[in-house]
Amino acid sequence: MEIFRIQAAPDEIARIIASGPPQVMAIGDFDGVHAGHRKVLLTAVENAETHELAPAVMTFHPHPREVLGHPQYRDSLTPIEDKLRLFEALGLKRVYLVGFDESFAQLSPEQFVEDILVSGKLASVVVGFDFTFGHRGAGSPQRLKELAQGRFGVEVVSPYHLNGEKVSSTLIRESLANGQVEKAARLLERPYSITGKVVAGEGRGSTIGIPTANVETTEGYVIPGRGVYAVRFLHDGQWHFGVMNIGWKPTFAKKEGAISLETHLFDFNKKIYGDEVSIRFIGFIRHERKFGSAEELVAQIGKDIVSAKEMLS
Repeated sequence: MEIFRIQAAPDEIARIIASGPPQVMAIGDFDGVHAGHRKVLLTAVENAETHELAPAVMTFHPHPREVLGHPQYRDSLTPIEDKLRLFEALGLKRVYLVGFDESFAQLSPEQFVEDILVSGKLASVVVGFDFTFGHRGAGSPQRLKELAQGRFGVEVVSPYHLNGEKVSSTLIRESLANGQVEKAARLLERPYSITGKVVAGEGRGSTIGIPTANVETTEGYVIPGRGVYAVRFLHDGQWHFGVMNIGWKPTFAKKEGAISLETHLFDFNKKIYGDEVSIRFIGFIRHERKFGSAEELVAQIGKDIVSAKEMLS
């Protein structure tokens, strides 16, 4: 898969696209690469294969909504490197990663079509039903068809519903905030996962007989809500089972502080400080709460471990 990271004017973006083979291009932010996004992306791949063209995707970084004044979008369901791996797994051959800034946000729908899509000599584009483009999102899929004027094909993919709900990045973010990692997995068609490095913690877990690996994310991930989760933990190419607490440890902390991610791994006693790990969230066990003593906490963690093992089996 070829990746083109472009922080340039529209004519340069078009030049880079046009320098490649004839293409079918999916366009969108695709944060999460969820079930609905996959439908758009796979439509582009299938159309390209049918007509012996190159399957491509144009996506944007940072998230357009962050640039337009929504700071919560600094955190992603799939930071760029995760997104690229998922694109490749779906069969995309060319990725145009466009730097989204205030200048790009000022492009009119007409400029976006004429200066990038038409000048890029695309065979066709595939977008979702709620795709918007151009200044203040003034462009819609219908407007895209009108502006194309037959110079490239436009396919609009209908919404994807699961159990009566429209699958969206917003719904997944809400599910994660509520600890509903099982629901998020259904919407994503895979367990929600994050990547980070193991760092030194306070060492309190070892003193109560339940050592933990403290993880700091290496990218701006959306973190599930405070609570205890059954997780799969990837280290050095091997998967391990564990139970993770996300929160500020109210049993010991005097006041609310920074959120930490601590995982107790079953049958694991290696020192892995500084190592990169990946974590898949399999099931929600309970909300984080304050206990009257360390002994009460240890007893509850014992129950959490039993629950996690049942979920992970």
